[in-house]
Amino acid sequence: MQGQAQQQAYDRGITIFSPDGRLYQVEYAREAVKRGTASIGIRTAGGVVLAVDKRVPSPLLEDSSVEKIHKADDHIGIASAGHVADARQLIDFARRQAQVNQLRYGEPIGVETLTKNVTDHIQQYTQVGGARPFGVALIVGGIENGEPRLFETDPSGTPYEWKALAVGADRGELQNYLEDNYEEGADLDGGIALALDALASVNEESLLPEEVGLATVDAETESFEQFDRDRIEEYLVENELLAEEEEEDE
Repeated sequence: MQGQAQQQAYDRGITIFSPDGRLYQVEYAREAVKRGTASIGIRTAGGVVLAVDKRVPSPLLEDSSVEKIHKADDHIGIASAGHVADARQLIDFARRQAQVNQLRYGEPIGVETLTKNVTDHIQQYTQVGGARPFGVALIVGGIENGEPRLFETDPSGTPYEWKALAVGADRGELQNYLEDNYEEGADLDGGIALALDALASVNEESLLPEEVGLATVDAETESFEQFDRDRIEEYLVENELLAEEEEEDE
């Protein structure tokens, strides 16, 4: 009984390490990320691609209200997996950091600098009593000094730089797919095709345009662009991934 009580104490206290050096609440936050629908980031020679699975749970829900891709600055986009409310808080923080940097230094913030500012903020919530970690992982992609950069934020507050990554549900399968099919010299269209193929690989090899989010940050123009449903459908048709909607019985 005493051992169970000690386990519960480590389990509930965010500021207390367990005897084997673990922070259980951070690990639970990672589990919350796994319960979120998948997000993918791909760095290509032509820029960064962000793609997300934004399944709509009800036909009565406006699919445009399911926000998993956000513009942080003109040259930076962010995709999320996990608790959407936590993601919105961190993205608002990232936008403020981008504006502060522009006002203070008169230049756009670097992708790495922004990511580390966000992860510093996340890390504070792993060592403050009365708070909990953010139950979300972010993919931060953008252009820095003309070069595409792609980062992941972890609920522990650790930043990682990637060539291609997936977060959220089915991460293992998606990551294996990206590792097997990623080509470093691909252009933006190639990155979009890879991202959509990866999402389709865990969705019965087909996708609906309203259940996919897609955005790019072009290396040449250094501009973020989020695609509408019609353009996503064009890419799905082009890559033979468009799902046929089931017809309801009359």
